[in-house]
Amino acid sequence: MVIGGLERTTRVFTTYTILALFVAFCLFPFLWMIDTSLKPVAEVRSLNPSFWIVHPTLDNFRRVLADDNFPIYFRNSVIVAGGSTIFTLIVSTFCGYALSRFPRQRLTQAVGSALLVSQMIPGVLILAPIYIIMRRLGLLSTFEALILVYCAFAMPLCCFMLKGFFDTIPRELEEAAELDGCSRLGFIYRILIPLSAPGILANGIFCFVTAWNEFLFGYVLINDEARRTLTPGIMVFKGPHLTDWGALMAASVLAVVPVALFFVNLQRFLIDGLTAGAVKG
Repeated sequence: MVIGGLERTTRVFTTYTILALFVAFCLFPFLWMIDTSLKPVAEVRSLNPSFWIVHPTLDNFRRVLADDNFPIYFRNSVIVAGGSTIFTLIVSTFCGYALSRFPRQRLTQAVGSALLVSQMIPGVLILAPIYIIMRRLGLLSTFEALILVYCAFAMPLCCFMLKGFFDTIPRELEEAAELDGCSRLGFIYRILIPLSAPGILANGIFCFVTAWNEFLFGYVLINDEARRTLTPGIMVFKGPHLTDWGALMAASVLAVVPVALFFVNLQRFLIDGLTAGAVKG
């Protein structure tokens, strides 16, 4: 009994030690970012960097918030991320329903295959073609360009995730609604969407966070400061000869904290939505 208890205690201790090291490894960049944002310039540029802050200060945050463009970048990110999330969810809901209810149709199979293939193409490979298309359409430096791009990258995964969730909703429920005189569109709005709320919310969180954190397309497609989003807008603190690391880290903290709080408060719905659509039964 003593040996068995000792082995169990050793396994538990080893498990939690490994988990603690893994958590520390994952949180290290974020903790270092917060640490740097609270340091004065002299400590940021020290030749012997450390986590210990001798003279903590909020000057870096004051410089960021004093920048007139930072609130504009924040507003633009909310518009782009929110717009792309709403548009993606609307299209993905109907597409996921078609993939779930008509899996044997040739058109459905072709669309599903195209969505699957699109997931295999890295975004950086089609950056130049997308730039040319947006230039010919006159959409450069507009919110519409970023919203279309973010929707194009988020829709395939959202369609498949919602399809898996819709597969768990019995067809008998839809047939009963039809017998009661409910149209297919009425079934989607009145029954399918309310029952699929956790899955739709999970996809919404995924779309919003992806659009909020995206840098490459926001940096290339937007050249107007009035339309620049938050992630590439942070680069204003990085000059050609000198980088204001304190302000850069402070701006990064301000950009990450809202999304982190949003994710922490809704992670229960995210887990429920993902697990509910992962199995069929």
